[in-house]
Amino acid sequence: MRQLLILRHGKSSWDDPKLEDFDRPLGPRGLKTAPLMGRELSRRGWLPDLALVSPALRTRDSWRLVSQELPKHVPAEFAEELYEAAPGAILARVRRAKATSLIVIGHNPGLQNFALQLAGAGSDAGVFRKIEAKFPTMALARFTVKDGWANLEFGGARLTDFIRPKDLA
Repeated sequence: MRQLLILRHGKSSWDDPKLEDFDRPLGPRGLKTAPLMGRELSRRGWLPDLALVSPALRTRDSWRLVSQELPKHVPAEFAEELYEAAPGAILARVRRAKATSLIVIGHNPGLQNFALQLAGAGSDAGVFRKIEAKFPTMALARFTVKDGWANLEFGGARLTDFIRPKDLA
């Protein structure tokens, strides 16, 4: 059984209006919630073998703060195609992954739509409704996948959990 974790970046800062979207850093709330999510992943034993990360500053910083809380080093691949990606682009990148447990860190609305389209038979309906309502910054969806990544299709994963920062407070 494979595990797929989908994590939206932490809350970003809008303090400098001259910055391009790609270069926006984490804001105070993002700096606070990212380590909390890392500790929660560690507590639950949901440890990825590989991180696929959008190269935007806020996603890189989110992963850095999350990963510092994990009990083992997790290699990261910064994937250009994940920056503001549509669900199909995210799926295409996941299909090429070489790991048993994978975390994808990216942006909305792509991540939310990817999660909703990925959820298939056996998914938790209550969790699905929460994701459908809102996929806030630093929220994490967890899926299990029976077959290898190369064969993953929309509707081909089981949605099991959804954790929002407010659930950790």
